[in-house]
Amino acid sequence: METQYKYTPADFKSDQEVKWCPGCGDHAILSAVQRALPQIAEQTGTPHSRFAFVSGIGCSSRFPYYMKTYGFHSIHGRANAIATGVKTANPELNVWVTTGDGDSLAIGGNHFIHAIRRNIDLNVILFNNEIYGLTKGQYSPTSKLGKITKTSPYGTVEQPFIPGELVIGAKGSFFARSIDVEIATTQECLVAAAAHKGMSVVEVLQNCVIFNDKTHAAFAGDKALRAEHTIVLRHGEKMTFGADNRKGLVFEDMQLKVVTIGENGVTLDDILTHDAHCKSTVLHSMLAGMKYPDYPVALGVIRSVDEPSYADEVEKQIEEVRAQSKIKCVDDLLHSGATWTIE
Repeated sequence: METQYKYTPADFKSDQEVKWCPGCGDHAILSAVQRALPQIAEQTGTPHSRFAFVSGIGCSSRFPYYMKTYGFHSIHGRANAIATGVKTANPELNVWVTTGDGDSLAIGGNHFIHAIRRNIDLNVILFNNEIYGLTKGQYSPTSKLGKITKTSPYGTVEQPFIPGELVIGAKGSFFARSIDVEIATTQECLVAAAAHKGMSVVEVLQNCVIFNDKTHAAFAGDKALRAEHTIVLRHGEKMTFGADNRKGLVFEDMQLKVVTIGENGVTLDDILTHDAHCKSTVLHSMLAGMKYPDYPVALGVIRSVDEPSYADEVEKQIEEVRAQSKIKCVDDLLHSGATWTIE
């Protein structure tokens, strides 16, 4: 029987002073993680000593200092590569990566997509504030088109990444999204991510009060806006949203469409039911790519499919090679190949 571990959020809080700007969305994400870990420990049978947090460079990368766990503050863009090494060498560890839209989607882009492609058993929390915060306000790979910053004084001319589309396009097996102020939704996504075998990416839309304040405010500024302009997806449930849940999503003419239940003959039966476990990436990519104001922004677990993890495949390969090999020990190796005796 698996051991049940009982912890509280306080068990995962370090004694370090949290040094983020007052009002920064990182505070809420930290709270969600510290609330989620006791639940994760109990559900997965993971003792406190087997949690590890790896970060790169950026405001989000201060995270390991504030966690009473093992931690590794690495270098810019390399968090996913280092976390891959940590997990591969210590498969019993529950490894988390805290990273930003600049850290993982710019300088660390290759490490990010290849960790996803390989399905390394990591849990990545991607803080997305659409700006470089720690380096004082340059535009990032997720900054909105036309965004005026210190490095784009006349506005950006580049189309931004949508992280969910990137993850799913890289053969990602798990993608979820939340908003910093929605701590309960973030916690729900983190628990689901920890239960997933393979690479999980949880994007958290986060506010930078200094360099990109209210970047998500159009659809996430207050509860009333979030009710009308976001949709929380849960596997097996209808894709409805709005203050009274009368709005929903249907699939029409090869695209998603927002409808109102009760209008134009639309009933609840017409609304799509979310299937997070569907192997096809088509609908998941569409859901991840929905943008305000044309669509509600999708939150919750968008994709969660079972795929072989990197570690499982490597272990399987080793066992197959070992079973077929004539070399069973060092003596066998030394006497293999071209050998001769000198008299």
